[in-house]
Amino acid sequence: MLGTRHFILATAGHVDHGKSALIKALTGTDPDRLPEEQARGITIDLGFAHLELRDPADASSSIVLGIVDVPGHEDFVKNMVAGVGSIDLALLVVAADDGWMPQTEEHLQILTYLGVRRAIIALTKADLAQDEPAAARAIRERVAGTPFAAAPVVSTSVVTGRGLDDLKAAFAGALAGVPPPADLGKPRLPVDRVFKLQGIGTVVTGTLSGGTLRRGQNVAIQPTGKSARIRNIQSHSRDVEASGPGSRTALNLSLDAVEDIRRGDVVTLAEFGGPSSILDVLMEISPRAAHAIHDGLRVHAHHGSATVAARVAFRDDTPLAAGGRAVAQLRLESPAFVFAGDRFILRDWPERITLGGGIVLDPDGNRRAFRSQARTRFLDARAAAPEDAAAFVASQVAYDGAARASHLLARSRFGAAAVSAAAARLAAEGSIVAAGDLLIDADRWQSLRQGAIEAVDARHRAHPEESGLPLNDLRTALQEALPAADVFEAVVAELCAGEFVRAGSAIRRASHRPALTPPLQAAGARIRAMIAAKPLDPPSRKDLAPDGASQQALRFLVQSGELVEVNVEIVMTAQAVKEATGMIRDFIRKNGPATTSDLRQMLGNSRRVAIPLLERLDRDGVTVRQGDKRSLRS
Repeated sequence: MLGTRHFILATAGHVDHGKSALIKALTGTDPDRLPEEQARGITIDLGFAHLELRDPADASSSIVLGIVDVPGHEDFVKNMVAGVGSIDLALLVVAADDGWMPQTEEHLQILTYLGVRRAIIALTKADLAQDEPAAARAIRERVAGTPFAAAPVVSTSVVTGRGLDDLKAAFAGALAGVPPPADLGKPRLPVDRVFKLQGIGTVVTGTLSGGTLRRGQNVAIQPTGKSARIRNIQSHSRDVEASGPGSRTALNLSLDAVEDIRRGDVVTLAEFGGPSSILDVLMEISPRAAHAIHDGLRVHAHHGSATVAARVAFRDDTPLAAGGRAVAQLRLESPAFVFAGDRFILRDWPERITLGGGIVLDPDGNRRAFRSQARTRFLDARAAAPEDAAAFVASQVAYDGAARASHLLARSRFGAAAVSAAAARLAAEGSIVAAGDLLIDADRWQSLRQGAIEAVDARHRAHPEESGLPLNDLRTALQEALPAADVFEAVVAELCAGEFVRAGSAIRRASHRPALTPPLQAAGARIRAMIAAKPLDPPSRKDLAPDGASQQALRFLVQSGELVEVNVEIVMTAQAVKEATGMIRDFIRKNGPATTSDLRQMLGNSRRVAIPLLERLDRDGVTVRQGDKRSLRS
């Protein structure tokens, strides 16, 4: 349907507060799919359903809610976390007869750590409430000071059907006018279910975020790096050609065995690289917590649908207390596929409590560099604005010195448009310099530019007879300061757009005119006089430059273009070569093909000069030799 927007809703709340019963009453689907769940009457693993709602802001469009029902029992919190990694709306369930309970509080903190900002609170079992208004007020007191302080509280009863329509209206109202999850061109599907169907093969399900996956597409399974092809796609039990962000998605993959993929793996594209082992993060603990996190603590890190053992490292030995935030490092014991900007949850090693959470600042952490000054500046800049693309772009360019815009933040939750807009803004502000696809730190750029100018000027002063500074010498002079090899060409191009020009394989100031130094001026004058005496039959190079000073002067006259090297032994003035060429052309046009002897006699020079000159004209395409004679090349 045109105008259909897809979102994900996840339940949260204490065990036996009626989450699954409420989802079944709303959708007609029992999310407790496992026989053990139905026998015990509690949710053990994730359950799924979907609900279609009319958009209150536009009667012609609809909202499709993919619903993830999570377990509330304390033994299955890790399964709960696997289901709420990428949601748009939370349904926090509190039973009227029980009130706020330990898992209610833990689930609320988990939602906060994951950055969830929209929630509806369902006061379930309202038919059992002794004082319903008091129960609602107690909930309000509990959520005060949290992102859900203003969340609607809707009284419901699956026994009487009370409040179900109000709850659907609250869902639609919370999402009215909310843009659908963005397609960043970076699809990731954290796998939460894996099974095999007879005649079909391996099927995985998950909540798709960041981009679109299409039937027939080749994908990568991370963190193993295995490849597969998508044979078929379903979304909410319907076959589709493609599935986009915000959709519950099932993929039939061309894997040899169902064991080739498991919960916690990510279906994505190979172009985003591989997994991480060290994460630099901004970690936080709820002010409602009653514990601290210590340096070196072993934890379970929950990211997407994955759980990974990890060690926490802080910059110093100061524990992170309740209500605190700190830059930290997670040193994973097994690799995970993570992007900058992703949220995560930390639970203690015995898996009794949720310790905290946070956001990934850099998925490519470095254990040795973590406490260095450069890394500290880099991470602090990101931690100050962890959801700002400009802060991430600026910090990366400042840390690396330069980066390619087309590759920048490829493993992040920022799309190409956001990165491009951030780079344009930073360039306009003057903090970075854009040179084609390169983004270069402005301070580093100015230092390189000034260093290049000083190197060229120093060459002009030391060797005014030379046309300029060879580019290879300039590259060597700047090598240690270059953040990337291709920055060199950008610096040269910028200089040549102003007061500098390329002179063959050298660079010089546009105002520079090569000139012989005073010690060489006499030698140069002698060479000019000797050649001028017989311009078409000059002395040999050995006679022109018998000593070191004369050889330097001769090199200068050749490099400046005043003299032309006919071959290794013969040099002539450029004017003499031009005149001889014209005379040869006129002679052949008038008399036809000519021998070397004919042309030598016409020029009045010796075979020593005539033969190298004619061979040069053959190479230059002026003449062509045919036997003993030469003709003009047509």
